[in-house]
Amino acid sequence: MAGTALAPITGRLLGAGPGWRASEFVCRAGPGDPVFEERHEKFGIAAVVEGSFGYRGEHGRALLHPGALMLGNAGACYACAHEHAAGDRCLSIQVEPALFEEIAAFVARSARFRFTAPMLPSGLPLMRAFAALEAAEGLPAASLDAAVLTLIEAAVATSAGVPPRREPCPPADERRVTRALRRIEAEAEDALDLDTLAAEAGMSRYHFLRRFRAITGRTPYRYLLDQRLRRAAVRLRRSRESVAAIAFGAGFGDLSTFNAQFRAAYGQAPREWRDAASRLSWP
Repeated sequence: MAGTALAPITGRLLGAGPGWRASEFVCRAGPGDPVFEERHEKFGIAAVVEGSFGYRGEHGRALLHPGALMLGNAGACYACAHEHAAGDRCLSIQVEPALFEEIAAFVARSARFRFTAPMLPSGLPLMRAFAALEAAEGLPAASLDAAVLTLIEAAVATSAGVPPRREPCPPADERRVTRALRRIEAEAEDALDLDTLAAEAGMSRYHFLRRFRAITGRTPYRYLLDQRLRRAAVRLRRSRESVAAIAFGAGFGDLSTFNAQFRAAYGQAPREWRDAASRLSWP
């Protein structure tokens, strides 16, 4: 049947931040199609979501599969082929050398660290970071930003064979993170992103994310979301404002997102949470 052939590879941008760019790539190639040869312009980490394919890089060959990470160093050539089955879908992160080296200096103890294997197989050390990236599709940019940086960190740590690094937080960094915490407290309903909060703290984005997470146990985005939800929960029980008014007043730009996040955090829909207060009785 005559017709226009589908492009073997299609891509779409998921998001970008200082030092990184995340995209989704869908490949429809199969056995018999030409081998795809390319060069990593930046450091590359691709999370395989669906399908499988062969990958040959500077450090050997691997069969990529769902849950695995494809690794590539800046400047290295590679080739991909679907010798056994057709198609795959990957979430690809391109990392600028400066950001990669900053992360590697902390995680691998050396800014000169480079990947020495073509892939990391699916497994427990990476599952949480992998799932967080996949779940961040379609969420606000701050959520994707944190997920991308966390996955880069996990990929470097696992590749380097080092345990998660624990270190005391210097008082100077505590003071800087405190400035960001106070900013969130004062302006939780405003559009506060990682760049804004890192600038408030006077830190690089990655250094701020790491310190903030160490101090609070949450990423800046998740912490901001928690504060918005807590304030909304209080207003739901203290006022008769509409759910929509409370959601928008707390800083949520979309009512469906607010409802989903509230249910996930409090185990009830906002209206159920409000109605439950009227059923409370005291002796």
